[in-house]
Amino acid sequence: MGLIRAILCFLLPPLAVVDKGLGSFLIVLILTIIGWIPGIIGALFIVCLTAKE
Repeated sequence: MGLIRAILCFLLPPLAVVDKGLGSFLIVLILTIIGWIPGIIGALFIVCLTAKE
């Protein structure tokens, strides 16, 4: 995970996962609408999970 992507996870969580697929984007967008912290956690989880592949 790059530094820019990590910063994006904290500032704009849906933008950080936009290249991971529509499903990931929608999940993070819904989590961000529900609350900022769940959106950040979801974005970090998706970015870290896909970075290992």
